Amino acid sequence: MVGFDADDTLWRSEDFFEEAQDRYEDIVGRYIDLSDSTAREQLYGIETANLKVFGYGVKSMTLSMIEAAVLLTEGRIDGADVHRIVQIGKDMLVHPVELLDGVTEAVEEVARRFPVVLITKGDLIHQESKVRASGLSSTFSRIEIVSEKDPQTYTRVLRELEVEPGQFVMVGNSVRSDITPVLTLGGWGVHIPYHLTWQHEVQAEPPSDGDLPRMRTLASMRELPETLTALTDSSPA
Repeated sequence: MVGFDADDTLWRSEDFFEEAQDRYEDIVGRYIDLSDSTAREQLYGIETANLKVFGYGVKSMTLSMIEAAVLLTEGRIDGADVHRIVQIGKDMLVHPVELLDGVTEAVEEVARRFPVVLITKGDLIHQESKVRASGLSSTFSRIEIVSEKDPQTYTRVLRELEVEPGQFVMVGNSVRSDITPVLTLGGWGVHIPYHLTWQHEVQAEPPSDGDLPRMRTLASMRELPETLTALTDSSPA
């Protein structure tokens, strides 16, 4: 079975978060000197702390931007600018889905040979809408939108799918969320890096030496079908 991540694996996502952060800083910059502040670091700190409360996704980021703006401006930000921050979030939630190059062809080719599932984290409503808009929903035998992607989550999903970890390959852009947890369980990982990575998804330590033989890194999604064929031919039955 082949699992696919969604954001920045199948379609663009982090680009829009970067653009949103730039718009947020333009607003906050009316109240503080951004060149002499740690606005970005403080926003990230608040986002990280709020993950336990709000989870992942646009809504969580929007609430964190509002909280950070109030703290950074010491409460001086006015209601109109708070509303502009809310609008940043709304714009992200309705942004059209932009599939990455080669995704449709690669996913469909893989699905002709293997059962494929989608495993993504984030806000349920937003992720569901993106999956529908992608045109790929009917390709996946199962779609899992989870609050976290860790070994416990993958263990649950694979058990429900009745698939052993050694017969599962996870494809994604994040080593931290998509690859390492699956390798830890004895599964396989295909890492397709994206040109932007959220700070929270940057993993300081690479997978262990013992796990590395079950990991592949590709330049693009177009290489995936051939890579899976090679893995299938080389792995034990």
